Amino acid sequence: MSESVLCSALPNGLRLLAIPMPWRNTLSLSVFVRTGSLHEAPTESGISHVVEHMAFKGTATRDCQRINLDAELLGAEVNAHTDKDHTAYHMEGLPKDAGALIAQLADLVMHGSFPAEELDLERGVIEQEFNEFEDDPVTQAFQAFDRACYGDAHAAGRPVIGRRAVLRRLKRRDLLAYVQRQYTASNVIVAAAGPMDAGAFKDLQRHVQRAFASMPAGTPNGLRAPAWQGGLQVKRLSGCGQCQVVLGFEAPGLVAARAGELAHVPHLLAAAVLGEGMSSPLLDELRERRGLAYHAACTADISPLMGQLVIEAATSPEQAAELLETVHGLLREQARAIAPEALARARRQLAVRALRALEQPSRRMESAVQDLFCFGRLRDQAAWMKRLEEVSANEVRQVFVKALKRRPALALAGSVPAKVRSRAEVLFFSPT
Repeated sequence: MSESVLCSALPNGLRLLAIPMPWRNTLSLSVFVRTGSLHEAPTESGISHVVEHMAFKGTATRDCQRINLDAELLGAEVNAHTDKDHTAYHMEGLPKDAGALIAQLADLVMHGSFPAEELDLERGVIEQEFNEFEDDPVTQAFQAFDRACYGDAHAAGRPVIGRRAVLRRLKRRDLLAYVQRQYTASNVIVAAAGPMDAGAFKDLQRHVQRAFASMPAGTPNGLRAPAWQGGLQVKRLSGCGQCQVVLGFEAPGLVAARAGELAHVPHLLAAAVLGEGMSSPLLDELRERRGLAYHAACTADISPLMGQLVIEAATSPEQAAELLETVHGLLREQARAIAPEALARARRQLAVRALRALEQPSRRMESAVQDLFCFGRLRDQAAWMKRLEEVSANEVRQVFVKALKRRPALALAGSVPAKVRSRAEVLFFSPT
C-alpha cells in the first residue's frame, strides 16, 4: 500500500494522502476527522453524529440549499458518516474540479454555522433515526452487544447515535464548542483517490493549502482503550418474529501490531475458517444441514484500540436454543482441530479480499487514513500478506481455545423466550 500512496503535510499538521487509480475517470475526496463517539463524554453522547448532520445545514457564507446546489452544479455526490473513532465528509466528481470540491469540503468542516432553527428541525430527523433503530432487531442486537463487551462506563459501549436525552438538550453553542475542540488540523486527513500523477498531486497540495491553511493546529485527540467486560444482554422487541443473536470474544486491536507482530491476523483467519462463505462450518451447519438460519456469519472486527471475534445469526424464537447449542459445538470443534482445507480456503479468501479492497476507493482511503491516525505511517501490505501465509493451524486453533476459556459477550434481541436466555447462560457463562 505504502509504495503507491502520495503523502504530504501542511505546516499546521493537517495531512494529505493521495492514492493514484489511473483507470478511474472520477476523483473521490474525503476529509477524515479523528473524532467520533469514542471521544465523547457521557453528557455529550451522540454529539459527533449531530455535528455531521448539521454540517450540511449552513456555513458562514452558504445556506443548506446553496451547499447542495454547489455540489450538484459540479455533478458531485456529497455524503458523510460518523463512526466510533472518526467522522468523514465525502465528495466525488471530476478531477478537473478538484479545487472546487476541496473548497466545498473545507467550508463544511471549518465554517459550519449550525443555525439554531436548523438544529431544531434536524433534531426531529435524528429522532426518526432513533425510531428506526429501536424497531430493528439487528441494530438493537449490536448495540446490546457493545454494552455487553464494554459496559456503559466507556464510550465503546455506547452507540454512535448517542442518547435521546442528550440530543434533546444540545444547543448551538455545544456544537460550536465541540468543533472548536475536536476539528483541528492535527486531527484531520484529506484523502483523494483517482487519476493522479505528480503534477495532479502538486495541484492537490496547492488546493488543500489554500482551503485548510487557516485551520488551528490543535493537539491529537487521544483515546483510552476500553476494558473487556463480557456478559449477556437481552433486548426484547414486541411484535418481532425473530431472535437475533450476536456472540463475541475479545480480539487484539490494531495497536497490538505496533511492534510488528500483527497479532490480529490469526483472529481474521479464525473468523474466516468458521464463518466466511457457504462452505464454512457455520453456514453449512446452521443453514444447509439444520435450517436454523438464512443468514449467519463470523467476522473479526478489528479497530485501533479493540477487537472482537463476532458470530451473528437470526433465527426463530423456537429454534434459538438449538442455534446457540450448535454454535457452541462448532466453537469446540475448531478448538480441537483446524481442518487443513478450511485453513487454505480462509487464507485465500482473506488474500483475495485484501486485493479487492485495493481496487475500491473508499476502502483504500479509509484503510490508509486509519494507518496514519493509528501508527503515523502506512503499514506494509506485503508484510501483512506474508504474516497471513505464515499463520499456522495451531495459532488459529488457539484463538478458539482461548475464546472458550474467557468470558464472552452475547446479545439476544427481538423475540427472546426465557428458556433461550437460560440456555445461553448455561452454555456460555456457567463454570466448566
